[in-house]
Amino acid sequence: MSFLIGTFSGPLKLGSIFFPSVVTIFLLLLSDTSIIISAHSEISIGSIINVKTRVGKEIVVAMKVAAHNFNNSSMHQTLYLHFRDSSGNPLQAAYTAEELLKENVQAIIGMETWEQAALVADVANKAEVPVVSFSSAAIKKPFASLLWPFLLQMNTNINEQIRCIAAIVHSFNWHRVIPIYEADVYGGDSGIYAALTEALQRFGVDIEYHLVLPPSSLLSDESKFIQEEVAKLLSKQSRVFIVLQASVSMAIGLFKEAKEVGLVGKDSVWIMTEGITSLLDSFDTSVISSMEGALGIKTYISEDNSPFVQFRHQFRKLFRSEYPEEDYSDVGIYALRAHDSIVFLTRAINRLRSSNNTSKALLETILKSKFSGLSGDFHFNSGELSQDSVFRIVNVVGRRYKELGFWSKKFGFSSSLVHKESTDKSIGSSMEVLANLIYWPGNLKRTPKGWCMPTEAKPMKFAVPGETSFKKFVKVQWSESSKEINYSGFCIDVFFEVLKILEESYSPPYEFVPYNGTYDNLVDHVADKTFDAVIGDVTILANRSKYVEFTQPFAESGLTMIVPVKPQADKAWMFLKPFSKGMWGMTAAILVYTVLIVWLLERRSNPEFDGPWHYQLSTALWFTSSSLFFAQREQIYNNHARVAVSVWLFVVLALSSSYTATLSSMLTAPRLEANVTDIGWLKKNNAIVGCDGSSFVKRYLENVLGFNPVNIRNISSEYNYPEEFESGRITAAFLEVPYEKAFLNHHCQGYTVAGSSGRYGGDRFGGLGFVFQKGSPIAADASQAILTLLENGRLKQLEIEWFAPTSDCLTTQSHEKTESLTWHSFWGLYLLSVGTSSLCYLVFVSHQLYEHLHEAYRNLRTKIVNMTLLFMIALEKTLSLQNPWV
Repeated sequence: MSFLIGTFSGPLKLGSIFFPSVVTIFLLLLSDTSIIISAHSEISIGSIINVKTRVGKEIVVAMKVAAHNFNNSSMHQTLYLHFRDSSGNPLQAAYTAEELLKENVQAIIGMETWEQAALVADVANKAEVPVVSFSSAAIKKPFASLLWPFLLQMNTNINEQIRCIAAIVHSFNWHRVIPIYEADVYGGDSGIYAALTEALQRFGVDIEYHLVLPPSSLLSDESKFIQEEVAKLLSKQSRVFIVLQASVSMAIGLFKEAKEVGLVGKDSVWIMTEGITSLLDSFDTSVISSMEGALGIKTYISEDNSPFVQFRHQFRKLFRSEYPEEDYSDVGIYALRAHDSIVFLTRAINRLRSSNNTSKALLETILKSKFSGLSGDFHFNSGELSQDSVFRIVNVVGRRYKELGFWSKKFGFSSSLVHKESTDKSIGSSMEVLANLIYWPGNLKRTPKGWCMPTEAKPMKFAVPGETSFKKFVKVQWSESSKEINYSGFCIDVFFEVLKILEESYSPPYEFVPYNGTYDNLVDHVADKTFDAVIGDVTILANRSKYVEFTQPFAESGLTMIVPVKPQADKAWMFLKPFSKGMWGMTAAILVYTVLIVWLLERRSNPEFDGPWHYQLSTALWFTSSSLFFAQREQIYNNHARVAVSVWLFVVLALSSSYTATLSSMLTAPRLEANVTDIGWLKKNNAIVGCDGSSFVKRYLENVLGFNPVNIRNISSEYNYPEEFESGRITAAFLEVPYEKAFLNHHCQGYTVAGSSGRYGGDRFGGLGFVFQKGSPIAADASQAILTLLENGRLKQLEIEWFAPTSDCLTTQSHEKTESLTWHSFWGLYLLSVGTSSLCYLVFVSHQLYEHLHEAYRNLRTKIVNMTLLFMIALEKTLSLQNPWV
């Protein structure tokens, strides 16, 4: 059996690494009593590792174990590993790659960072030697394979990790995050930040700020620098921190400093990628305690198979021997990847034919093959590791961490490993299925808001519109007695009701700040974080929603046109108004039908219907029409006609009574009509219109409805509208629906809603809502509270309390315009009349038919009897002539 040979160069000390490893492996080989040294062929693989890091140490030991197992099992090949130390320097890694290529290595393995992998791949491209890197980049296919065709990324796909993290953020409805990552020596991030941005955008999550840390090797005072950078995070609103990539020293310093300044506390969230989570076992307890409550992801590895158990035993034994200073000696994901790299490279080399034993052929064999290793089944697609990744979700608790569940792209989150589709409630796209198991920072018993929650020392600043047109919505007034500003109004009361609901889970400290300016300026100040929110009558608009977060509307919104009313002019045809056109038509049709039925029933028995047919019809028409006034004098002889007429008289009674009542109402109620009913008329005649200049309505009138700006007059108070109308300075006023209701509830007798921009017209908006900063979790809670107020009727009660009409308006509302009656209200009577008349005629016709048939039968019977008698007489005469003796 061949003997494993390892060679080292660079800053590695031969006495500290090379000789212990050789001695250890030599002792392992002595356990085999049959050692046969033979070298039919050689496999030479170079390795560039930063052996000073925990990951580097795991990789070195794993590769040695893999090489040892290969050399023990192979009778015809010898595997040589040529180790080189990169010291974490990309340039040194590229230089050592050139050295390894001079030694004719068949492949190069290692490079834990992407910048090292990229430089080594550039060197290897020229020599066309495959390079296996334990780092990966979030570069979209096929760019990486085009730039570095000989590079194989033997690491968990970064995009899969990012999808998992984005799913966690979306599960708990966090709308803003702060990514943190350590840049490489060239200032890059391997594309991981761009991948995170893209993944979060799919769920509507914004990145408020991103903290970029320089490589720790470039910092003279790493602790001071981290302290200064972490202090910047205190001024940010988001408290969801995602640590994308960082060296061990940088990650430890980051969490320690964040813990000291209170960023690892209540309502804070920390999420780590696999690069940090995989090293949690190697951190000491003081470091783990500063990370308490953090969430992390790590690749799931099956540990219940014999190859893994055997490898772990070998790994632990060799690791303790080589690095006795390390407290933790268990296997990590990087060790498994390193082991599998040696395995698939040796297998690929063995598959090559001797006639085509080239580096390019080796690469093609690797790309076409599928492998099974300790890290699972895998293959390479365009140079990237292709594997059905399953991540464990871990949670740092106390001095250790616990495993919460799993996440996979196919099945989402689950409390146990899922292999197929299931209806189990512990499986879903949301991490809420695992929420009860999570220990949050600060031992918070509910899901963190992921937001800088206010404190008594630093309450939230809620801006309140100080100058409003309608004081019943928002009123800001200085109180001389209490020497403070009082806030009142419908919107303020709605906000207080919302607070009552929020206080069931938390009570955000706040303070009101009056603001005298336009509503657009108010919204802008929330967007630039001058204010945390606006509590007032702010209309929800699309252009505003781009920069701020609105709650659910607590009042409807739309544009209405208010105009003065004038007495309605007398009309000559007022007597026709009680009935609609359809009603008159239907009544006339029923009248004609009844006339026809009466004529058909009476024309034979009633002497009044003697004469030509047209005379008979005119008599029937006069008879039926006069019944409308109960003035008919003609007698009815036919019983069927009496029934039909009786029902018709009942219909006439109902119609005449309804007509009289409706006409009386129309004549006695005040008849008012709008001065103007058409927006087109206003624009055509250059009429002056009024609106609230501090709202968006003026801009809407100009840009959408097409009014000339010089014809728009700003009205600053609701009390100025009547004066403006009476003086003739404005012809119409445009108000939003809530303000129109408030105005007409006090000025109902002189004004009305008119035109196509009426309350139910086409000019509709999003409603009135409260304004919060983009991504604020309080906005979502406030929206839920508003929906609760809508459902329990409290919001309706507030509307009645604030906008109840005056007694005069109540009276006016009871005398609203009387509408014409339609036939729909009387279709039952009409049906009764038509049905009765039709039935009477059918009975009459049936009776007449019966009488006719009966008379015909009697005539026929008489004829038959007479004919029989005649026949008998004739027969008797005939018989007497034939027998004269009789």
